[in-house]
Amino acid sequence: MKYIKFLIAGIFFGIVLSKSEAISWYRIYEMFKFQSIHMYGIIGSAVIVGIGLIQIIKRTNLKNIHGNEVEFIPKKKGMYRNIIGGIIFGLGWALAGACPGPLFVILGTSVFPILIVIFGALIGAFTYHATKHKLPH
Repeated sequence: MKYIKFLIAGIFFGIVLSKSEAISWYRIYEMFKFQSIHMYGIIGSAVIVGIGLIQIIKRTNLKNIHGNEVEFIPKKKGMYRNIIGGIIFGLGWALAGACPGPLFVILGTSVFPILIVIFGALIGAFTYHATKHKLPH
């Protein structure tokens, strides 16, 4: 019962993704061909909201659900890692027609072939976990 707020937030997030057509393969295809600003508008809005929320958290010293202060740890510099990671992420996004965020929303809309993508994402996550100690961080 204590996690009901997360279930409600997840349902709301799924509805927003579905209604904004962010889960539409066609919208993603348009984005990668630079034919429409629709997805760029959604992503840009999310970036702006995220920046604003992070600034609010930093300025008001908000606490997490356990009552601890939220820490922001600076990342190591290294542009080549970001470029390589971005290329891998973008290729996966283009091949699957979906980024990892809405995979379960797509499944909830009865698009069952997305199970192949979910399986691949899980394999990738487990592979990363098994090899992360050998990777540069």
